Amino acid sequence: MSSQSIGLSEELHDYLLSVSLREPEVMQRLRAETAEHPKSEMQIAPEQAQFLQFLVRLIGARRTLEIGVFTGYSALAVASELPPTGTLVACDVSEDYTEVARRYWDDAGVADRIDLRIAPATETLSTLLDDGQDGAFDFSFIDADKERYDTYYEQSLELLRPGGVIALDNMFRGGRVADPDVADESVQAIQRLNEKLHDDERVDLSVLPLADGVTLAMKR
Repeated sequence: MSSQSIGLSEELHDYLLSVSLREPEVMQRLRAETAEHPKSEMQIAPEQAQFLQFLVRLIGARRTLEIGVFTGYSALAVASELPPTGTLVACDVSEDYTEVARRYWDDAGVADRIDLRIAPATETLSTLLDDGQDGAFDFSFIDADKERYDTYYEQSLELLRPGGVIALDNMFRGGRVADPDVADESVQAIQRLNEKLHDDERVDLSVLPLADGVTLAMKR
């Protein structure tokens, strides 16, 4: 995750927010509380959250997935754009992080749209597939442990309908993906996935220099 878009000066980032950000008050409060968290760097940038909202509206998403919830900022962004009958299946392993999320989801009036599953995401996604929900989802946001991104991608792709979109966060890893000699296994995992996605003819692809790099893959 990233608190702001990579490569932007503070001055330009502030300008970007001043002319584009329309952040609801409840999201402002959640972002402020999360900023005090010891792992606050795990929260996505506000301009990224707004982009996800725009994307969910654009594709008319009703059934969505999130892999990696943390304190619930991105889930709140997505759920707030779903219709009253829409659903976000939110996958995380931490009761502590998501306790914060639940409070703000309640405050925003979207808790009934969010189906929080506290379990390893691979298990939750496998359960959905076992229940015959392949092709039943419109959108998936992946922002969790990088070594399992490829697995989350494959499971999400199976769960999405044709025309559904997967958004993958942190695809630049702070710029380290450009280093061919990097030793960090999590960065290597993203390097391999970036190369795989480039050649994956099952999807249409766009890599955006937004936040820490966001890849959009639309299922054909």
